[in-house]
Amino acid sequence: MESFSLILAIVVVTALAFDFTNGFHDTANAMATTISTGALKPKVAVAMSAVLNLVGAFLSVEVANTISKGLVDETGIRPEVIFAALVGAILWNLLTWLVGLPSSSSHALMGGLIGATIASAGTGAVHGDVLVTKVLLPAVAAPIVAGVAAMFATRLSYTLGRKADGKAAEKGYRAGQIASAGLVSLAHGTNDAQKTMGIITLALVAGGVVAPDSDPPTWVILSAGLAIALGTYLGGWRIIRTMGKGLTDLQPQQGFAAQTSAATVILASSHLGFSLSTTHSVSGSVMGAGLGRKGGVVRWSTATRMFVAWGLTLPAAALVGALAEYVTGFGDWGTAAVAVFLVASSAAIWKVSRREVVDHSNVNEVEEPAGVVTTAIAAVTPPPASVPAADGLSATIAAPAPAPVAATPEPAAPPAAV
Repeated sequence: MESFSLILAIVVVTALAFDFTNGFHDTANAMATTISTGALKPKVAVAMSAVLNLVGAFLSVEVANTISKGLVDETGIRPEVIFAALVGAILWNLLTWLVGLPSSSSHALMGGLIGATIASAGTGAVHGDVLVTKVLLPAVAAPIVAGVAAMFATRLSYTLGRKADGKAAEKGYRAGQIASAGLVSLAHGTNDAQKTMGIITLALVAGGVVAPDSDPPTWVILSAGLAIALGTYLGGWRIIRTMGKGLTDLQPQQGFAAQTSAATVILASSHLGFSLSTTHSVSGSVMGAGLGRKGGVVRWSTATRMFVAWGLTLPAAALVGALAEYVTGFGDWGTAAVAVFLVASSAAIWKVSRREVVDHSNVNEVEEPAGVVTTAIAAVTPPPASVPAADGLSATIAAPAPAPVAATPEPAAPPAAV
């Protein structure tokens, strides 16, 4: 019983460690656009996001129930399986954070859980219908829906604000952007903190601590909320840089439209119990907002790397989870070996990240270079300026190039006196 209690404690601690990485990995979802447009100072933004993540953790348990009751068969799960799943999810989160890619922590967790479950109990232990309807379909639909909504919201914002005073309108949009960023943070806590709640509850069911089909205990909700809030406060500055500066150049109107659209999609999915990726939703809305402004472009080179990471998340985390489960099957020494590997790998990734430090002081200093497609689009579709055109839309009028001035020959030096 002591060894069993020990493995259960290890699972709970590892789950909270994953929740912590989820927090700093996904801070960009709520605050990248707010920081990049200057609506909030970086440290203030992440502190606000952390508090609202904690509050959001108490608003619902529907997503937690999807993880703990719906995705895999509870009866065939051992605590070691859940530990192996968390190893795959944590390592994927850290690797993508290192390279600054906003991948899905949710899909990393579910990929690890699926891989470890298949390695332990076979494919029959995974509920394919739940995987398709509540994980895969939302993964495809979320960025599209959020992106289209953000594109139209951006166009509407510019249309309605065409005749408004420039400084007053910008101030209003910045205030709206702060409010919408708070809504995204609240939605992130409601959706993502629940995934850790679901994993811990699944471990407690597997360990016989709580009855099957139980909702997460209060201490699980509180600990998951605190872990994700702490991770959020530390800030995943590398991913904030990519989301705020790497995908597109955002103005306050676009930031407001992007965050409002993303928050609406995330909150709706949380209510329906969909284990939605907040990263997919926010990334889609940022790209939609970039395309919604006249002259706005998306840096497709960055977007392509991001799409590749999205596609690799589930299978990569599943593979690591399956391998970790295979090793834990050798007994206590196998579980210990996996734990040592996780700690050593995490430390190595952290050490590599220190070679080029990205934090609140330099998060907005370096922008992603524009690719060939972006440069071509920008050349034929100039961004709007404050000079009104005849049709009521803003236009950019290039100043005429100055005429070349003929070079005047310098006067010859007078002859030297003899």
